[in-house]
Amino acid sequence: MHSRRDVLKLALAGAAVATADATADAATAEPMLGLVMPVDPPVPPEAAAMYPKGIRFQATGLALKTMTPKGYDEVLERIAPAAKALSLQGAQAIVLMGTSLSFYKGAAFNRELTKRLSMASGCPAVTMSTAVTEGLKSVGGKRLAVATAYDDEVNHRLRIFLQEEGFEVLTIRGLGVENVADIVNVTPEGLLKFSVEVFESAQRPDALLVSCGGLRTLDLLEPLERRCKVPVVSSLPHALRAGVRLLGHSGRVSGHGRLLSL
Repeated sequence: MHSRRDVLKLALAGAAVATADATADAATAEPMLGLVMPVDPPVPPEAAAMYPKGIRFQATGLALKTMTPKGYDEVLERIAPAAKALSLQGAQAIVLMGTSLSFYKGAAFNRELTKRLSMASGCPAVTMSTAVTEGLKSVGGKRLAVATAYDDEVNHRLRIFLQEEGFEVLTIRGLGVENVADIVNVTPEGLLKFSVEVFESAQRPDALLVSCGGLRTLDLLEPLERRCKVPVVSSLPHALRAGVRLLGHSGRVSGHGRLLSL
């Protein structure tokens, strides 16, 4: 039979092993990127396509109904609580995955929104709008052709935001989508054709921006760059890049355009 002293020693040894195992697990666990999505999850498939190993993704949605200023206003107060919830689930960095949701009140508001995300979550954070502007600057984009999913009012606000960030918007045209649910009707073929038309309508742009996180653009980046012969920046892929860079990764992905190769 074991004495009480022996039992205590065995218990303490077991606790030490468990603590060491937990510490080792924490040290080796893949970092988690939290995604605050305008609509309900799941995590966009582009996340796993771009970063199949080394990073975990967790998403929470804001239930945005319309891509209009009124629609954005209705979900604005849900953003900080969503970021906090993601941090409690283990996220170590946060991305607000809605371009128009972060630019619609201008550049100063976008910066304020980023601070709110960080304060609520206790994590580094970036918005999709910041991701695309930083991406454009990284590839030397200054004179822009801009293709979007939005209506004229949201495009007007995007033009103001980009100008505040130091870009020259040569032309901006949208697909007129207002109801978020309708974004699935935009086909890759249709978006490619539309984006090329927008680019060709501008006078010597040095970059093309395709704006809206709901547009599936990852596989269009290289075809667009071949057609337009300038760097192409788009919302979803380059927001994921910005987010994983906050986790200490390079964000580099081959085969999907100039910015992702940097």
